[in-house]
Amino acid sequence: MKKYARYKDSGISWIGDVPEHWNYYPFYALFEQKSQCGFCDEELLSVYLDKGVIRFSDAGEKRANATSEDLSKYQLVEEGDFVLNNQQAWRGSVGVSFFRGIVSPAYVILKMSEKLERTFANYLLRNRSMVAMYCLASKGVGSIQRNLVWNKVKRSAIFIPPLPEQKAIAEYLDKKTAQINELVSAKQKQIELLKEYKQSVIANAVTGKMNKNRRMKDSGISWIGKIPENWECSTLRKHLKFVSDKGHPNEQLLSVTREQGVIIRNVESKEENHNVIPEDLSDYKLVKQGQFAINKMKSWQGSYGVSSYTGIVSPAYYVCDLDFENKDFFSIAIRSKAYIPFFTMYSKGIRVDQWDLSPIGLKTIPFFIPPADEQDKIVSFVKDKMERIDSQIASIENQIANLNEYKQSLISDVVTGKVKV
Repeated sequence: MKKYARYKDSGISWIGDVPEHWNYYPFYALFEQKSQCGFCDEELLSVYLDKGVIRFSDAGEKRANATSEDLSKYQLVEEGDFVLNNQQAWRGSVGVSFFRGIVSPAYVILKMSEKLERTFANYLLRNRSMVAMYCLASKGVGSIQRNLVWNKVKRSAIFIPPLPEQKAIAEYLDKKTAQINELVSAKQKQIELLKEYKQSVIANAVTGKMNKNRRMKDSGISWIGKIPENWECSTLRKHLKFVSDKGHPNEQLLSVTREQGVIIRNVESKEENHNVIPEDLSDYKLVKQGQFAINKMKSWQGSYGVSSYTGIVSPAYYVCDLDFENKDFFSIAIRSKAYIPFFTMYSKGIRVDQWDLSPIGLKTIPFFIPPADEQDKIVSFVKDKMERIDSQIASIENQIANLNEYKQSLISDVVTGKVKV
């Protein structure tokens, strides 16, 4: 890509040289801190690391889910204002707003100078060199929340080109990022299709549909259809026994997820720990390796599985002894899309996201069992097939990561004048 004819030293190590005709400004010369409250009826906005300023509704959130019932202290954001999440700006949770609305009182709202074209400013203010500045201008003891120090931010340096050049840069980046985002979207669709194919392969394998030439019989279940004639029709009643062993507070914490089944719970993860972990874990239930654990409020999503670990889970979970010799087959089968609908069928509640699984219903769920040697073959086939599909998915995910890295590098190079558009 082209370079500018002449450069000058910015005097800032992480910015380096900038085009000679770009103008230097201290941050306070381009931004003025503001705070207007009492606009409770305005649309709720938020700031996301990967998207900047967005509407609450666009993030799938409802007004009722605001962090505070009293919105009188929420701050007004007008189109063209620069918004920073005071505790997350150091990670890049900032952006120019293209909407009018209100945000949490914990945010910093800045009115932007007319010397800045807002689309260009959004690219500039969210690029890596600026995020490095927010990080240096933040302080705190935790690894997640660090408070922005405005007195440090306002003395920071910004280099910007004339307005016509800002507009040209914004148009160029809009076009290029749209192209990259389209490629990323297409690859994400490939991953979704591979995941759907993966689930179909598993479901067909555990219901005996891989060999179309064998004799079949009706399973009696509409979405399963026919199964091999020599397979046993059983129910979970014969294989599961509810147990509740408490008083092991020093065991490691486990969790049960839709994607992975039973996992070791990451107690440091803010995202994983939506529910507060109590200080006293003596009421938590012990899960031994080989037992079956169920998140009874999320089982309809597939949040259950045979545990590969020994640990403790929430007292709201079901724990069962599993009487089934080939636990690998049982785990693969029961977590397939052939069986998840049963858990939906026997879950009830007022709110769909808090449905409770009926223990009686659980025991009536049918389970179709092939001969022992065929179970081994199915497990071997599924593991080999999943390894291949997962390898394809990992390759595409790597391509997506490279595209996103290229996009961020391109934005950074353009808005800091390393390349000319």
